Amino acid sequence: MKNLTILGSTGSIGVSTLEIVAAHPDRFRIVALTAGKNLELFARQIRLFAPRIAVVASSEDVPRLQEMCSGLDLVILGGVEGLIAAATADETEMVVAAIVGAAGLIPTAAAIRAGKDVA
Repeated sequence: MKNLTILGSTGSIGVSTLEIVAAHPDRFRIVALTAGKNLELFARQIRLFAPRIAVVASSEDVPRLQEMCSGLDLVILGGVEGLIAAATADETEMVVAAIVGAAGLIPTAAAIRAGKDVA
């Protein structure tokens, strides 16, 4: 079983990656998911894949996501610090870097420094 973190789970690459994970639940486990602004899709992904960590790009969205995911055993973080925490989580073996542009550089570099495989 490969433990994954997906940076940018609500974008096209992230959604495609989660489709593969859903098709092979015996091969992959989601440790952390991160997203930008599509909180409705993100909350559905969180409920379906049960990550330990969920991160929203803007810390201002944390309270709304907490409300949407109340009752779940989940750590919800926001901002760059949250992205780094997700990318370097102890259980994570591979980070799927699906954040477009410069926003993905800092957490991806942190994952590399932490010795994670990056795709």
